Amino acid sequence: MSNGATPAKMSANPFDIFVIGARKGFNIAINNLVPNILMAYAVAEILKLLGVMEFLGTLFGPAMTVFGLPGEAVTVILTAWLSSSASVGLAANMAANGILDATHITILMPCFFLLGAQLQYMGRLLGVADVPKKYWPLLMSASLLNALCAMLIMNYIFV
Repeated sequence: MSNGATPAKMSANPFDIFVIGARKGFNIAINNLVPNILMAYAVAEILKLLGVMEFLGTLFGPAMTVFGLPGEAVTVILTAWLSSSASVGLAANMAANGILDATHITILMPCFFLLGAQLQYMGRLLGVADVPKKYWPLLMSASLLNALCAMLIMNYIFV
């Protein structure tokens, strides 16, 4: 370093490394994941109170039966496209309200990760990597296709 300062020495003690990692993980959970989960939980309650959840259940019910899911589960899929952690919160809310059960959530689980908050990463990754925008729809639809195939396979396994 040109200013004469010595770099901070990293501890080789495994316990110190563990504590540092645990603090970083705690900060990520508190600052990033929990707000998304709570927001999704609250939005799910609002959608339920307004009757939107019931409307979506009726509208998407026939398509969602292909995956062994109730129609309302489409909201979890749409939320996964926006935020993976928010989709987990929404699924938890729907389970608490008896809309989804453990099998439904297991079928939806690959969707949480395969759609992977695409809206957020569209700008953060594809934009930064200078991927031409003409390829973005193909990349987005590939993730959706993977998620749908994974849900079909999960439904096949659990039926």
